[in-house]
Amino acid sequence: MNYESIIGLEVHAQLATKSKMFCACSTAFGNPPNSNICPVCMGAPGALPVVNFAAVEMAIKAGLAFGSQIQHKSIFARKNYFYPDLSKGYQISQYEFPLCLGGHLDIPLASGETKRISITRIHMEEDAGKLTHDYGHAEKSHVDFNRCGVGLIEIVSGPDMRTPQEAADYFRKVRQILVYLGVCHGNMQEGNLRCDANVSIRKVGDTKLGTRTEMKNLNSFKAVERAIAYEINRQIAAVERGEIIIQETLLWDDAAGKSASLRSKEDAHDYRYFPDPDLLPLIVTTDWIEGIRKQLPELAAAKAARFVRDYGIPEYDAEVLTAERDMALYYEKCIAVYNSPKKISNWIMTELLRELKNEGIDITACRITPEHLAQLVTLIDDGIISGKIGKDVFEEMYTTGHAPAAIIDTKGLKLVSDTSELDAIIERVLSTNQKQVEQYKSGKVAVFGFLVGQVMKETKGQASPQVVNELLKKKLS
Repeated sequence: MNYESIIGLEVHAQLATKSKMFCACSTAFGNPPNSNICPVCMGAPGALPVVNFAAVEMAIKAGLAFGSQIQHKSIFARKNYFYPDLSKGYQISQYEFPLCLGGHLDIPLASGETKRISITRIHMEEDAGKLTHDYGHAEKSHVDFNRCGVGLIEIVSGPDMRTPQEAADYFRKVRQILVYLGVCHGNMQEGNLRCDANVSIRKVGDTKLGTRTEMKNLNSFKAVERAIAYEINRQIAAVERGEIIIQETLLWDDAAGKSASLRSKEDAHDYRYFPDPDLLPLIVTTDWIEGIRKQLPELAAAKAARFVRDYGIPEYDAEVLTAERDMALYYEKCIAVYNSPKKISNWIMTELLRELKNEGIDITACRITPEHLAQLVTLIDDGIISGKIGKDVFEEMYTTGHAPAAIIDTKGLKLVSDTSELDAIIERVLSTNQKQVEQYKSGKVAVFGFLVGQVMKETKGQASPQVVNELLKKKLS
């Protein structure tokens, strides 16, 4: 290709506080429209905002996790713009003096190497409400102000990504870190994590950045890839036709697979930023920062390395098990009950993840408790049931949430280990398979597996494989 793409992301993450950024209204999702509002978040005359202490702590946590410099003094400003879903007519944000400056995030590349993406800033602001157009009036918009005033952090990357895949991988990694920190729920379906993509192109070898466009409110990893790929191709085609790329804001229609122009892209001076006269500068002390640093949890990369080191599982297993914080917690709870790291890893990665994916739920909604899964693996290792029966028990556990021992007792699934009972069955199998017996005695040892299979068939899979092997070898010798 004669062109390269220049990509930067602005990730908007709703902070997981119980109340909004500048008032005591609830941040709960799904409440009736316009029920989580008050004079402050609605911008009534004389209503004064008060900064949410917990939101500031969460923003500092994020800054520390991304290696940012936490500023001891930051200032909330008014960003003046017509927001139909933010009734004040301006947004309280940070611009010239943000809370966090600098930082970086390393993402994996297909080559096995890593690429460092710079972070320009992380600043705090409030969210806007939500416009809907699906209440039976195509020509009318309905506004729900419940979301307006909810605390956000905006994580602004440098223009360091070159492909849609890199952008999606960066977005995934940002989400993973924020969820691990507990500062954002990361639920893109509910709109509490989304991003804008700034995209431009230039001829390979050029150093000057091209004119960028901004794709607004991308709320899935797939949408990030599709939208950026579409915009890159659109800009290349336009340049090839001799057109000039204009700086504009675009809306992405994921269902249609194309974008539409929303408005010309504003620059900072168009928003007429000025310090909010109702809010004092935010002062953050060194002691406060260091106290928060001590509270930072173990993040996914460190946890995966520990799983490999302490549990002896492969790196691939560790990456899968730590991709989501709740999955890693589930795994470690299993290990605490029965210390068989690889076997439990296998059950989670094959059986459990398959069922969760089929049902479209995450581990927090799983009906199998960590204790029950660990008990199932223990019962198989102890020879109470076979691995084959274990899969049947697992399916029942997943459907009902019942304990494995209770399912085994109710359905009579315990392995038959009574040697006198098995002796009779083995005698019957040998007498009806004389040809295979002679083959085994003549040196064709592979036929032994067939005879074991016949015994298991006679017992409907409930014979102890270990006992069957021992008894059969004695009989044949």
